[in-house]
Amino acid sequence: MAYYSNRLPVLTAILLVAVALPLFLNSQSDKSGTLVVYCAHDSIFADSIIRNFEQRTGIRVQVRYDEEANKSLGLTNLLIAEKDRPRCDVFWNNQTLGTIRLKNESVLETCDASLFARIPQQFKDPDNQWAGFAARLRVYIVNTSLMSAREDAVESAMKADSLSQAAIAVPLFGTTLSHYAVLCEEWGFEELKSWHRSLRDRGIREARGNGAVKDLVAEGACLFGFTDSDDVFIAMDQGKPVKMLPVRLRSGKTICLPNSVAKIRGCPNPELADKFIRYLISEEVEIMLANSASRQIPLGPVNETLLPADLQPLLKWAAEGVSLDGAAQHDQEVLNWLSQEYSGK
Repeated sequence: MAYYSNRLPVLTAILLVAVALPLFLNSQSDKSGTLVVYCAHDSIFADSIIRNFEQRTGIRVQVRYDEEANKSLGLTNLLIAEKDRPRCDVFWNNQTLGTIRLKNESVLETCDASLFARIPQQFKDPDNQWAGFAARLRVYIVNTSLMSAREDAVESAMKADSLSQAAIAVPLFGTTLSHYAVLCEEWGFEELKSWHRSLRDRGIREARGNGAVKDLVAEGACLFGFTDSDDVFIAMDQGKPVKMLPVRLRSGKTICLPNSVAKIRGCPNPELADKFIRYLISEEVEIMLANSASRQIPLGPVNETLLPADLQPLLKWAAEGVSLDGAAQHDQEVLNWLSQEYSGK
């Protein structure tokens, strides 16, 4: 009896190990075989690309999309919160300034330079921690039934005493916030504040987002407005009488806002992350995004005959894009100011 009583704890331990070990190995296998992607790009465009990667490679991808109300800020803040125990492997951001903020917070991993080789230097991090691809442009959307779609005509309208027939999104998030951060870098904070006050004093229509700006202009409630190139293409596809013109800085540069991709420092699956990043910034994917309804602008070399005809003129505008590194340093400062401005404090 003593023999069995002495052996019982040992046998119990062996049985527990026999049951637990396969479960542990399976959980480790699942973890190592599943790539985790945080994605701030619209799921309607991103999902088919991610699923195509899964089918081609056999690598499972678990995706966490952003909440529309927070745009990419929610995922950026989540990655900062998870910095010491990262769960995400790759961040697909729908713009760049938040990604640069993550670099400054030491959230991103340095990649081999070959991974980003096809992307021009102006659209990637000099330390190889992120790369841009598939861009949008900040543009004026103009209702061609109501005014001339010429740069000088819009510039003249912007100087008018009243801007009641112009529109802009509330600049608390998204690409309008990025636009303001670029202006802060170009002009300085005080001039940006003065410009913003002037827009509001002259009665500019402040919409809830770029899509709402597009609708105001497309339906003739406003003559023109600030939005993104993808929104204008949507209106054009709907047969609306609209055209776009690039928003230019005093230097003549445009505001080109790429998607960006980065590997998270200390991520669980670095090899899988490299494979996904290489796929995401490939010519194939840039052409896919260019031919989607959003018509995102390729930044790497592509076969231009495979691009929509109405997208091809934007390649030159995108190539004239200003560097976003300086703007990224002002992003949070501008957001803090605007948050107080719109809270009534």
